[in-house]
Amino acid sequence: MMNLDQRQARLVDSTRRHPYHKNLARFTARSFISDYKGINGWVDGLQELATMDFKMVQSMNQREILQFSEWWKNMGLANDLKFARNQPLKWYMWPMAALTNPCFSQQRVELTKPISLIYIIDDIFYIYGTLEELTLFTEAVSRWDLAAVENLPYYMKSCFNAIYETTNEIAYKIYKAHGWNPIDSLQKTVNNILPVNFYIRIPMLLQWLSLCNAFLVEAKWFASGQLPNAEEYLKTAVVSSGVHVVLVHMFFLLGHGITRKTVDLVNDNPGVITSVATILRLWDDLGSAKYEDQDGHDGSYVDCYMKDHKGSSVNRAREQVNRMISDAWKCLNQECLSPNSFSASFTKSSVNLARMVPLMYSCDDNRKLPVLQEHMKSMLYDDVCL
Repeated sequence: MMNLDQRQARLVDSTRRHPYHKNLARFTARSFISDYKGINGWVDGLQELATMDFKMVQSMNQREILQFSEWWKNMGLANDLKFARNQPLKWYMWPMAALTNPCFSQQRVELTKPISLIYIIDDIFYIYGTLEELTLFTEAVSRWDLAAVENLPYYMKSCFNAIYETTNEIAYKIYKAHGWNPIDSLQKTVNNILPVNFYIRIPMLLQWLSLCNAFLVEAKWFASGQLPNAEEYLKTAVVSSGVHVVLVHMFFLLGHGITRKTVDLVNDNPGVITSVATILRLWDDLGSAKYEDQDGHDGSYVDCYMKDHKGSSVNRAREQVNRMISDAWKCLNQECLSPNSFSASFTKSSVNLARMVPLMYSCDDNRKLPVLQEHMKSMLYDDVCL
């Protein structure tokens, strides 16, 4: 880069460190506005359009945050579960990154709701709940009946009620918008227990139950003090990442190409979902020991790998995790570039979710997320001058 001026060298270095395919275009828009200022006439015109677009999207995102924050406040979970995380702005960043089309405003707001509940359930399982309580909670989710929570402590009742009400509310909105009810008819259940062969028809409920079952398996592992082998751990941990819940909700909220075939496919954990879940889980495990002041014990692939490979160093285990993340990206690329039954908007949004992962799980030595916080500030609150 010896023949480049300072600005050009900075652009090349930024592109090298953050390749386009793994980068979020919306998150780099502000840099484009600054770096290309005053180059020539046509670029200045493009920059003016980019600035106007940035301001309009920023204003829309601010309104969406207010919408979600109002919903979150009304749910009352921040008061009922004071031990759990209370991060509505951070939770909103996931849909903001994944669903970049301005026309997906309502989808972003709705998708933030199940994302927030995943974080809350995670904290219940790994920080606060006893094994007996967690078992009862999972059974209540499997029954999908408000009466099933009678024997649960109050904080679990509040969480289950939130899942129940939110899922039914989103399902109704999907039905109104797209004519497809992802919950289907719960009246067909017998004794309030959903038979196994019925789950194929209720993918949103299936994903909540799968998530809680995975959390419960992990809770039992770590309560016993016995780590599973790395392969067994990852199989469960990919599900407990919550990605399946998020992407199934996103699939229905987008409403593109909903058919019996695609519903069955999305419910069967296709490669596009599993790849994103693997990327998130392994990134999380690289820094889970110091993540966000959460003191629960949910293990990591690094720990399980070192247990399986006696004498392995932490660095060797982390190198293995990085190779697996790279392999998961290759699988995701293949899924997106090969013909598949999903809409382009769904696959693009899934890739965007994977692109967001490093920002969400790159903690500094103070257990904070400075890069994410800087993006929040610059994209949502800082002004941009024409």
